[in-house]
Amino acid sequence: MSANPASTAPEAEQPTGSGSGSRPRIPKVPFWAQIVAGLVLGVLLGWLARSQDLGWLVTTLDEVGSLFVQLLKLAVAPLVFFAILVSITNLRQVNNAARLATRTLLWFMITSLVAVAIGITIGLVTNPGSGTGLTPKDGALSETKGSWIDFLTGIVPGDVITPFTELNVLQIVFMAAVAGIAALKLGDKAKPILTLSQSILELLQKALWWVIRLAPIGTVGLIGYAIADYGWDLIGKYATFTADVYIGCALVMFGVYPLLLATVAKVSPVQFFKGAWPAIQLAFVSRSSVGTMPVTQRVTERLGVPKEYASFAVPFGATTKMDGCAAIYPALAAIFIAQIFDVQLGIGDYLLIAFVSVIGSAATAGLTGATVMLTLTLSTLGLPLEGVGLLMAIDPILDMMRTATNVAGQALVPVIVAAREKILDHDAYNSASPSPIDSFGDDADRDEIRDAEPKTAVPATA
Repeated sequence: MSANPASTAPEAEQPTGSGSGSRPRIPKVPFWAQIVAGLVLGVLLGWLARSQDLGWLVTTLDEVGSLFVQLLKLAVAPLVFFAILVSITNLRQVNNAARLATRTLLWFMITSLVAVAIGITIGLVTNPGSGTGLTPKDGALSETKGSWIDFLTGIVPGDVITPFTELNVLQIVFMAAVAGIAALKLGDKAKPILTLSQSILELLQKALWWVIRLAPIGTVGLIGYAIADYGWDLIGKYATFTADVYIGCALVMFGVYPLLLATVAKVSPVQFFKGAWPAIQLAFVSRSSVGTMPVTQRVTERLGVPKEYASFAVPFGATTKMDGCAAIYPALAAIFIAQIFDVQLGIGDYLLIAFVSVIGSAATAGLTGATVMLTLTLSTLGLPLEGVGLLMAIDPILDMMRTATNVAGQALVPVIVAAREKILDHDAYNSASPSPIDSFGDDADRDEIRDAEPKTAVPATA
């Protein structure tokens, strides 16, 4: 007598509640729903802490949010180093690697120019610094400064330890690039180092997945403390500026990017956002391009970009491609601060803003906040650095949308370049889905992606 097929099925496939041995399964809450719940709970707790003057709750929210950000930062330095090193060495598996790298950088610059132009236009139309009631006395000199001398001389580190202890991402990128190029030149002699680097990178990414799963809890702390700290009254003073940043980022993310996808890459914009959504939503919450980098790379691969090219373009973009933090935001902030301090900006100043946005974007370093980039812009224009203090109070709220825009652009450019170079897997692109974020860290999911990839080298373009 044959066995009952239902008895041999895995337990997870048996209908719940249909047999004496079955147990009801708790439905899994989608990650996006966890994030939304964290946002709502954070707002409520922040409002409660401020309205009832609950100091202990304010402190708790601050510590929860700070701990989440600190866990992300803990992985930044080694993650950037090994990601850049491995990504450069992976280019040897790609035909026309130099051409792909050049095209990637070119599209980074093009999209940054468009973004900064949008930021300047919105600022000129809305005059965000007028009618706020803020005065130069409300500003405070920023403790973090950026200048062209510091930027240029700060690329090369004085030693190999300090960049990691002080989290100087630009210097870490420099050392990783040198190590990666040297490994390429050494060839087979560097194979043991590359194998070790790949293993360390996978270890770091696995650890980072655990941190990413804590994002809903971190959201409660970050949003809650922001509301409890400055409240709705202060937001009212910055209402126009805050709206400008969100509108500018939205125009770039949902206007410029879809236009480029439809006309340049000739692919579906809707499908892009379906595939890239897990990375965009995590960026909004975490406010860290580097912290989101493993997810960004995974969704980029799912969108049909060859893994060998994506593993170069995404880490490179996570440290240099900042349409939100380095283009829209400094353009609007410069106009805002100039109006508060009653400084007239001319056409030459706006051209300088565009120049700084394209050349100096690496100064943002893919970390939370864009203070270095803003001080670099202000110092170039000769505007008072005390203006930075005017914007620090609402920076967390602004940084969420800025980082989401950054990450969307970091996934967009590899898709555009791959499509134009005819190496984009259109079948994978058209079938990409907004999978739950936690599935991205599973070994089975990673193996599925690896098995689905073609085993041959990326074809050379004609």
